Amino acid sequence: MNPETPPAQRRSIIAIAIAAVAVVLAAAAVVFALTREGGHRAEPSTSAPATSVPGAAIPSAGPSSTVGATGSTAQTSSAPAGFGYQPLWPFGSVSEAIAWQRSADPGGHQPWHLSEASIAQMFTQQYLGYAAVNKVVQVKTQGEESWVSVGFDNPNGAATVAAVVHLVRIGEGAANDKPWEAVGTQDTTLTVTTPAYGATVRSPVTVGGTITGVDESLHIQLRALGQDHPVGNVTGIPAGGNAAAWTASVPFTVACPATLTVAVSTGGHIAEVERFAVAGVRC
Repeated sequence: MNPETPPAQRRSIIAIAIAAVAVVLAAAAVVFALTREGGHRAEPSTSAPATSVPGAAIPSAGPSSTVGATGSTAQTSSAPAGFGYQPLWPFGSVSEAIAWQRSADPGGHQPWHLSEASIAQMFTQQYLGYAAVNKVVQVKTQGEESWVSVGFDNPNGAATVAAVVHLVRIGEGAANDKPWEAVGTQDTTLTVTTPAYGATVRSPVTVGGTITGVDESLHIQLRALGQDHPVGNVTGIPAGGNAAAWTASVPFTVACPATLTVAVSTGGHIAEVERFAVAGVRC
């Protein structure tokens, strides 16, 4: 600055300089504020929003499943192969057996369903009511079928076979996961041949077969699932001979449709029930 510049002019120049500096500082403050605010602002996304393709699905590595309200997972699978026998006990159909499989966790709840010996004995004692036939004499299992000899000890202590109960695996999935079902008996000296196995019958039904024995007295009963007592019952039918025919008319009362177990027994020599035979029919 020229020392000769008048004091008034010097004051004007200083004021202008101060004003210029203030403008520069104000501009710098605005830039700083804008820069600071930009540090908290989310940058706009440049990626496309996620979309789902109608009908698209993630492939499953195994059977499909559904989760219930309790969080347990119930497996589903294809329909089981046809069942070639008349289900008698403890299930009335393949679908009932599958329902047990899916709800009972095989091997946990009611594990006796997976034991052929247990099923044969319970079928004999509890369902048919032959309580004194209390012994499993022999078990022969081949694949998904089993033949269980049930009986009792005679007065000499020797095991006596009363019948050979035929059982078959029923349900779905692996064989070891399928429960056993009583479907009839393998008969020799006492048989049921009428009505035919799996036939549809009406009351009264004619029941017949053959027997080998002396001074026999036959007892015929008809059993139905869910019933505590026989739905048909005839006793004191005299029979005997060598493969001799026997027959009787048996009235029954049950709500149809239903599965009926036709059971004939004989005894009275050394035990109340010494032999029995079973067939399955429907009404």
